[in-house]
Amino acid sequence: MIIGTAGHVDHGKTSLVQALTGVDTDRLKEEKARGISIELGFAYLPTADGEVIGFIDVPGHERFVHTMLAGAGGIDFLLLVVAADDGVMPQTREHLAIVDLLGVRRGLVAMSKVDLVSDERRRDVAAEISRALAPTALAGAEIVAVSTRTGEGLDPLRARLLREAAEATLRPAEHRFRLSVDRCFTLAGAGTIVTGTILSGAVAVGDRVLVSPSGKAARVRSLHAQNRAASQGLAGQRCALNLTGEAISKDAIARGDMVLDPSLHAPTDRIDATLRLQADEPRAAVTWQPVRLHHAAVEVGARLVPLQDSTIAPGSSGMVQLVTERPIAAAAGDAFVLRDNSGQRTIGGGRFLDLRAPARKRRTPDRLAQLAALARETTQDIVAALLQSPPHLVDLTSFARDRALPSPAVDRIVTQLALTTLVVDGQVWAMSSAQAAKFYAALFGTLDRYHAEHPDLQGIGLERLRLQLEPRLATPLFKAALQREVRNGAIALDGAWVRRAGHVVRLTPYDEELWDEIRPLLGSAARFRPPRVRDVAHLLDVPEEDVRRLCKLVSRLGQVDEIAHDHFFLRSTTAEMVAIVRDIAVHAPDGQFVAAQFRDRVENGRKVAIEILEFFDRHGITLRRGEQRRINTHRQDLFGASVAPASEETALVR
Repeated sequence: MIIGTAGHVDHGKTSLVQALTGVDTDRLKEEKARGISIELGFAYLPTADGEVIGFIDVPGHERFVHTMLAGAGGIDFLLLVVAADDGVMPQTREHLAIVDLLGVRRGLVAMSKVDLVSDERRRDVAAEISRALAPTALAGAEIVAVSTRTGEGLDPLRARLLREAAEATLRPAEHRFRLSVDRCFTLAGAGTIVTGTILSGAVAVGDRVLVSPSGKAARVRSLHAQNRAASQGLAGQRCALNLTGEAISKDAIARGDMVLDPSLHAPTDRIDATLRLQADEPRAAVTWQPVRLHHAAVEVGARLVPLQDSTIAPGSSGMVQLVTERPIAAAAGDAFVLRDNSGQRTIGGGRFLDLRAPARKRRTPDRLAQLAALARETTQDIVAALLQSPPHLVDLTSFARDRALPSPAVDRIVTQLALTTLVVDGQVWAMSSAQAAKFYAALFGTLDRYHAEHPDLQGIGLERLRLQLEPRLATPLFKAALQREVRNGAIALDGAWVRRAGHVVRLTPYDEELWDEIRPLLGSAARFRPPRVRDVAHLLDVPEEDVRRLCKLVSRLGQVDEIAHDHFFLRSTTAEMVAIVRDIAVHAPDGQFVAAQFRDRVENGRKVAIEILEFFDRHGITLRRGEQRRINTHRQDLFGASVAPASEETALVR
């Protein structure tokens, strides 16, 4: 457990920590000279069962609230210190407000310096403290009277803290590793050391990690957890990591950086969040208001954009978008605090909802519904609610990364919610079973209707089909959804055409009769120089448009190839010409040939021979350099593999 002190300057926080642990957390020369804490201080208290309680002693002066915030983000238990002679002071209230905004729900109050006051004063200050606690999550917290000079109350306080540590609920260790850096320094003989609180997961000696947002890679050479050498550090512990790496140095890592599992590295500079504005804030929060954002140990300038209304009134809550001056490393669900742009007062705080917030259409009803879903408590409830809102899809891979969730947690969500998943470029997307059933029913229904209305067409265009279905999937996802049903044998893909697996093109009686007349004209002795569309139309005395339409239809069926505009060859002839080209190349001394050699073999004139070879060039069967060509061995069976037995090569399903 990590205990954090809070309270007004000179109320005895550092003295109290020293009395409890024996450690003076004021380590800087300036702190000793001025008698106040300036930087974060750290101390540790061993327990009877071998565990260690960590203390973070934060500055109390108003000028160092930003430093206090850097330490407050990692605490589990608040030790609020209020001097009996002063009572509740401005920084008492601000520190209390900060830890309340950060979601600290456990703590107690040490009423210090009680040796300086009367019993009546003790009672008055205790009542004042209770009133200050009343509007916060620490309402009703125990107040322990202590004096570091006389020792009064120290043993009961220490015993209470040890009892709290024994009953503490551990942070989830199954999440992926994140450590918020609050110090970075160089240690002689070791190298670069970073310290901080492990926010989630675990880290072990030898692990590969990244420093985010810079993306610098590192390896954990050794580590200390709760001030002890260890092989592993766990969530909730103060940890010191000895990092090594090509780009790792004291100057390369700063307070506010995050050391994390490499899979979590995805800095963000635009975050949607919930915000609770302080009741005593003098003005409402407005669009593009400059603020100072404090998250974990980082402080960064940001702009605030209310999402539900144009403003958020003091004492009210709402959804906001935070646009930061530079990217930060964070996780959805993390708490944050906002201070005014001058850094003089705390104005509010809340929790991050979405680290990938949109810059446009951020106030639409659909977007606000998504944010309402993201504001739910459990990951399972969030996913279930998101799937009920447009676009009815969740990128589970990004969802898990932004919440530091491990793969087993995602698998559990998929199983518990019975989700249908699609995988695109390693990203797992999910939709509810009901939405998936609705989508596939619409897919099959649309295809069935199209085939009924257009029995002479091989299928519907992929993009045209995509735009007719809901939810409207992005093209890569749509293709993955189609491939799923291709594997199931329900549909088939012919290039850019989609059809039911059992669908076959059926020619109309007119087209059937016309094809029976056209086919002989394209084959036999004239197969290497078949008539063009206009010539076929003239020979058969039929409209040129009918010949062209039918030839293109038969081409989509793979029975003919349009070698050049309006010049169709039987597929068997195309395969035969590929074989001729291959034979010419095999017998050429260097494997290269010219158009004249091919022309002489097929005896069809230079113009037609070049058109055929250019067709082969386009399909990658031949590779051209200047006037020379050579066969591409990886593509030479492109048309030959489709050749059917001679008795069936021109047959169509009827």
